[in-house]
Amino acid sequence: MTRKSNYVLMTPCKNEEKSLPKLAESIINQTLTPNLWLIINDNSTDNSPEILRELEKENSWIRVVTSKGTKRDLSFHYAKVVNDGFSLILQKSSIEKISFEYMGLIDADMILENNFFEKIIDRFEKNPSLGIASGNAVYYNGDKLIAEEGRENLPIGGLRVWKKECFIETGGFPISYSADSVSNVLAILRGWDTKKFNDIVGIQTRRTSSAEGLWKGYRTKGESDYYRDYHPLYVIFKFIKYSLTSPSYIGIAYLGGYIRGIIKIRNKIDIPEVRKYYRNKHLEVGRYYAGKFKFKL
Repeated sequence: MTRKSNYVLMTPCKNEEKSLPKLAESIINQTLTPNLWLIINDNSTDNSPEILRELEKENSWIRVVTSKGTKRDLSFHYAKVVNDGFSLILQKSSIEKISFEYMGLIDADMILENNFFEKIIDRFEKNPSLGIASGNAVYYNGDKLIAEEGRENLPIGGLRVWKKECFIETGGFPISYSADSVSNVLAILRGWDTKKFNDIVGIQTRRTSSAEGLWKGYRTKGESDYYRDYHPLYVIFKFIKYSLTSPSYIGIAYLGGYIRGIIKIRNKIDIPEVRKYYRNKHLEVGRYYAGKFKFKL
């Protein structure tokens, strides 16, 4: 018996002419084809618009919308593009009677295994409490595939799927720094399970936070951690961790971003329950590693 497709996708795209063809091939060849794939062309200045026009012409379930973005921005602008994209999906699906139970966000620098969505939807169907899930991103370092680090209960950003009910209950995609992480927190606080499945893989054509260079990417991480109100102890821990990671300068970039947040951003996320969660995150992480390595805090 052939399983019926029951999901939609959204992809933001900014100057991704090198990655788009491989991403599109991996989506088109999925064992479960999405009922709708909306791609937001964020005012690309390379050959991306031509590639997208051809994809839309050849596949009736692919829709392309052009936004008025300028430079690449991994903070509020990215979140707004994604938020607008999902809002359009909900509008179009209502008008065109497109049914779905799951909503995926796949960044344009990903290449998916051909049964990615079949596998991840199967995990949702086995766990009715699962609200957000992602696969694991891997990237090439020379000839070697390296998996992105991260805890198994924290789905990663541009390789994720929501249960529609969870997406709506948590208010959609938040407009925030690290909006994917904030989305996880909102789901957790409302009783949903969240999960990153390491055996469901997407190949990332570049390392996370490197689209505009690692320095800028990790500086943005620091700004984000200030905005979300991480405890200074946890910021110091992350600074040390990044400084011991190759390339070591990302630690300085991260700390510089946090200090930049203090000086320039000033305002913090205006969701009290989310701020409280992040403020106490160092305690949660401590308990996690205490349990993992079986020692008492």
